[in-house]
Amino acid sequence: MSRAVIRKLVTVTDEIHREMGQDIDPPTRRAAAIAVIENPFAGRFVADLGDLMELGAELGGLLGDRAVAALGISPAAVESYGKAALVGTDGELEHAAAILHPKLGAPLRTAVEKGAALVPSSKKRGGPGQTLDIPLGHKDAAYVRSHFDGMEVWVNDAPRPDEILVAVAITDSGRPLPRVGGLEAKDAEGKDGLR
Repeated sequence: MSRAVIRKLVTVTDEIHREMGQDIDPPTRRAAAIAVIENPFAGRFVADLGDLMELGAELGGLLGDRAVAALGISPAAVESYGKAALVGTDGELEHAAAILHPKLGAPLRTAVEKGAALVPSSKKRGGPGQTLDIPLGHKDAAYVRSHFDGMEVWVNDAPRPDEILVAVAITDSGRPLPRVGGLEAKDAEGKDGLR
């Protein structure tokens, strides 16, 4: 199995300091790390997607580490995470699924320490400059509503028809000014991935 053929790496950070006239202190911070890779199966049907699954394993650690570094925090300080892929028009949604699901999660969890909860994900097919929403959820307790969120990313020249844009996002907090109740992050046990 060859390694991912990466054309471009992009890292994006987002800080919210003020919302609805209220200061957010400390700011809500999010980071996304994105890889634009060659799709080895573009333009043809391939029954065995194992090679793409291995690319997911490679990218989970790479992108997770880059996102943590972008926020300048320790892996333990990451509170939520998510993953997404945008397949170029000569690929198929199953290519995104192969990269995101079987093997990307374990190295991402290593990059953010623990990660008992499922990693929220989304898949999409499109062309250069199309937006991709990366869903976010608390990394250890899925029932923490304050961390149900998302981060929108795009790369002006990707994906080309024979590429896949793969993205991981993390945060160091929940949404700004959360007020919908539910389990609070400080009360989460993180044992079962739910509470």
